[in-house]
Amino acid sequence: MTDGVLVVIDAQHVFADAGSPWGAPRFAEVHPAIRRLTAAFPGRVVHTRFVAPAEPAGAWVPYYEQFPFALRPADAPLYALVDDPGDDPVLDAPTFGKWGPELAGLVGDRPMLLAGVSTDCCVLSTALPAADAGVPVRVVTDACAGASDADHERALAAMALYAPLITLTTTEAVLAGR
Repeated sequence: MTDGVLVVIDAQHVFADAGSPWGAPRFAEVHPAIRRLTAAFPGRVVHTRFVAPAEPAGAWVPYYEQFPFALRPADAPLYALVDDPGDDPVLDAPTFGKWGPELAGLVGDRPMLLAGVSTDCCVLSTALPAADAGVPVRVVTDACAGASDADHERALAAMALYAPLITLTTTEAVLAGR
C-alpha cells in the first residue's frame, strides 16, 4: 500500500525535450517510473509546473536575461505537462521551489513523495522547505532526473544529509509499500 501524496515536480516539455536549453538528459529514462507512481496514487497526485513570471523582478531579471527563451506565457507549449494530469491538481509557480501554502494545503498532514525534474533544482528546492515545515519527505531517486548525472547525485547526497526528515527511496520500494 502506498502512503502519502505524490508530487510530480515539473514534468514539462521544457525539461523533457532533449533540444531544450533546460532539458534533463535522463527524463525519458525516469518518465516510466513517474507514470507507474502516478498510477499507484489515484486521487493523491499533485503536478507542478514551473512558469515564467509576467514581469521578472530582483535576481530573476538577470536570470531571464540569461534564458530569454523561457519568457513565455504559462500556456506556451514549452510549459505544458508531458502527461495529461486528468483530475489531479496542477500547481503553477514562477519559482524553483514549489513548497508553500498552496502545496501545503494539498498535502495536508500526509507524507510527501517527490518525483520529477530537476533533482538539483526544483526537487531539491521543494524538499528542503517542506522538511523544515515538518513534512516527512521521500524522494524517489529513480523517478527524478537532474541537469546532469553528477548534479543529480550531488542533489541526492545533499538531501540525504537531512535524514530522517528527507529519505531517499526507489519506485520499487514505494510500490512494494516500503
